This record gives sequence, structure tokens and C-alpha cells, in this order.
Amino acid sequence: MSSTLLEAHHIGKHFGGVSALRDVSLTIRTGEIYGLIGPNGAGKTTFFNCLTGLYVPDRGDFGFDGQLLAANAPHQAAQRGIARTFQNIRLFGNMSARENIMVGRHLRTRAGVLGAVLRDTRTRAEETAIARRADELLAYVGIADRADHLAKHLPYGDQRRLEIARALATEPRLLCLDEPAAGMNATETAELRVLIEGIRADGTTVLLIEHDVKLVMGLCDRVAVLDYGEKICEDIPSVVQKDPAVIEAYLGGSPDA
Repeated sequence: MSSTLLEAHHIGKHFGGVSALRDVSLTIRTGEIYGLIGPNGAGKTTFFNCLTGLYVPDRGDFGFDGQLLAANAPHQAAQRGIARTFQNIRLFGNMSARENIMVGRHLRTRAGVLGAVLRDTRTRAEETAIARRADELLAYVGIADRADHLAKHLPYGDQRRLEIARALATEPRLLCLDEPAAGMNATETAELRVLIEGIRADGTTVLLIEHDVKLVMGLCDRVAVLDYGEKICEDIPSVVQKDPAVIEAYLGGSPDA
């Protein structure tokens, strides 16, 4: 049986009088692809933001790999081994694809300000290794031929892949993907599924927010459903699809209707 990697305990988050998350608890096991779905405004991205340090929950906490996850800033979550992509792509548009990944890789490097100034042998060797790893990740996500292209000039689907590669550069144990298939056509979505399956096969646990329910149900081991900030269901995809509360949340009526 897989060990527990992430535990969310009674997470709550308010914005003024609006409860974006209310008492959300869930557990993600090492090595699984876990889906988080729900209608627009259900609280999915807010949950991601709390997990990755962009927001501080008003109540509850996260446990990661058996220890309390005190991530009050994104770099703290990344250092612990949690990486993410964003619903709205956040690449450095005027940097090349390779350079975007190199930025992500610097989290795991040792050369400080002094090394950057002196350009000693160790620093230069590390920078060479960073560039080499960036090229490996570009090949891994299928855009090796775009290495020197500015990020802003890449096709939309390739920008999504580049953002995943940059997240992988931090060597995460948990990769959080916020609607990675948004804006993709059927062919691109099928290729994305293969990529995510490969990421899991290579040892990285995946947490996925996605509106493409067909993709989620065919890809995820387990799925949790949020509605108005509350978790209304959590189970394997075949059970979630038939849950009356899930059907009502998505369709706005009873299962019989």
C-alpha cells in the first residue's frame, strides 16, 4: 500500500464574507494521480494557493511527508518538494524556453552571490549542469526544438508544456497542475495525458485540477469534488461519476432529471 504524501486537515479560507474553502480535508498517496474537480468558483484554485504558499489558510493545516507543511510563501513550498503550474500561464515571456527552465532549476543550486560575481570553476560547472538539465526537460515534455524560442512566441500548447518542465526543474515530489489542458485541442489533450502518466511513472505524485472531466476520469486514481468550497465527494472515478451530489453540482438538477 502506498504511503501518505499529503494530508489536508480542515482547510478553511475566507475572503471578506465569502467562504472560498470550508473544512476541506483530503489525503494524497505517494505515486498516485489525484484529481480535484468542481464547478467554477468551487474553491479548487484557492486550495492550490493555500497548499503552495500563495495564501495562508484561515484555519486547518497541511502535512507533507509526515511533517507539518509550514509554507507561508511559494518558495517554502517549493523547497519542501511541491511545485505547481498556473491556470493562467506565468512564463517569462522575453526569456527563451531554456532560460525559463533554468530559472526553476536555480532552487536546487548552491552557487550564491559571491560565486555569480567571481565566476569560479564550481559556479561555471553548475551553470553548465543547469543548462544541460533544462535541455533534458525540454526533450522530456516534447519541445526540445523550441529551446531557443522566446516563451511568448511559443504555441499555446507548448507554453503549457514549458510551464510543466519549469515546475519539474525544482525536483518536486508533488506536482500540482492547475487546468493544464485548458485551451488545448483533442490531440494536445491526448498528448498531455501521456506526459502526465509518464511523470507519475517516473516517481512524481500528481495533483490535478481540470475542467475536462473525461480527462480526469480516465487519468486519475482518485478524485475529490468541491462545490461552494466544500468537499462533497472523494473516491475512485467510477464511483464519483455516479454520485448524486456530484451530478447535481455539475448539472444543476437531480440524477433522475
